[in-house]
Amino acid sequence: MAASQRKSLKISTIIPGSNQDWKRKLIFWRRNLVFWAGAVVVGISASLFAIASEYANKVFRLLLSESVYLPFIVTPLGLVLVAILTTRYFAGSQGSGIPQTIAALSLPSHSDRNKLLSLRIAFGKILLTLLGLFSGASIGREGPTVQIGASIMHSLGRFAHFPRHDLEKGLVLAGGAAGVAAAFNTPLAGIVFAIEEMSRSFEHRTSGTILISVVLAGVTAQALLGNYTYFGHTSAYISDLGWQWSTVAICGVAGGLLGGGFSRMLLMSSQALPGRLQTFRQQYPLRFVALCGFILALLGLASGSTIYGTGYHEVTQLLEGKEPLPESFGILKMAATFISYLSGIPGGVFAPSLATGAGLGANLAPLMPYVPAGAVIVLGMVAYFSGVVQAPITAFVIVMEMTENHDIVLPLMATSFIAFTVSKIVCPKPLYQTLAQGFLQRIESSEPKNNPAP
Repeated sequence: MAASQRKSLKISTIIPGSNQDWKRKLIFWRRNLVFWAGAVVVGISASLFAIASEYANKVFRLLLSESVYLPFIVTPLGLVLVAILTTRYFAGSQGSGIPQTIAALSLPSHSDRNKLLSLRIAFGKILLTLLGLFSGASIGREGPTVQIGASIMHSLGRFAHFPRHDLEKGLVLAGGAAGVAAAFNTPLAGIVFAIEEMSRSFEHRTSGTILISVVLAGVTAQALLGNYTYFGHTSAYISDLGWQWSTVAICGVAGGLLGGGFSRMLLMSSQALPGRLQTFRQQYPLRFVALCGFILALLGLASGSTIYGTGYHEVTQLLEGKEPLPESFGILKMAATFISYLSGIPGGVFAPSLATGAGLGANLAPLMPYVPAGAVIVLGMVAYFSGVVQAPITAFVIVMEMTENHDIVLPLMATSFIAFTVSKIVCPKPLYQTLAQGFLQRIESSEPKNNPAP
């Protein structure tokens, strides 16, 4: 045996597979860096999106200060513009964004996922959601942030050459969860949302990476926006385990009925509308969108201009007890959110659902004077939100983190699960999972069929 061969053999014996080990380590760190860098980008994007959304709300409220009748012009025209841009340039960006992200997790190929997650769609989601808020639509930015985060992570994945479908799925899952964490400034809720709502088969081997991604996105958002709580701080609590706890059952049942009914209406409208209305939507889609805008303006006028936008200011107002809102705020906000969704423009239902739930709690509070009004409002929020999304753990964690109130954890948890149980009776199919199936079916039907030659 030659001296060079003996030397090579000796080195390989001392450091077995050294080249392969270094390659594996390099791949490992490159993939993790993609996750971590993507999480920081998601945090920055979510923070800038939040700032821009608040600015769009302020601009619309400046219009309202000029005249409460301006929405009869601005809202229909704005929604039509958003609908045109969505159809022509940003297909796949309509609606909440959470169903698209859930659907992408089930798609087998990278090219199919590109139809729902891409930087083009992310840009369109931001632009069109801002235009919708500027037009007065009752929509939120949190659902869109999920799709934006997933699109960013999915697009960055090509730099790491992930060889396995599971790892690509991990990118989408991490991006969506990081989007929730950064949008609400609630890192724990992002983790829970990934487990409970976005993935029914959360795998242990990717959980650590997703956890780090969520934390990084949350830290980035806090660095840019400060360590704020979404709806401030409320110290309301329920201490009496007897009579006061009847509030939990009342809010849970009421929120479950209303939230489940709202989800059922959304699912029914996503398939077909009654009779001539469905024909009108199919034959004259832009006129239908303009009609939705006109109805929104009517609802705004009836509510004293309180149903526009995300509902963030109205919820804060209720929790802080500054100025009373109309008693019809909750039901009108729910109607406005339904009409906004019906128009087909991009925008989420997270924040509007929390606002509707707060309105529900404000309506129930006078019926239970033995409980602090703030506590009933918070329970109404978690009940309605849980009824809509049918993700009870996510619901109570989000509300707990957003209000920075740990004294009410057990009532929140109980209310959320009661609402979830009642909602399942009213609407057996979960909202986001069912809408995701619709996206999957449309993608499958658009694929060319391999017909055998005659």
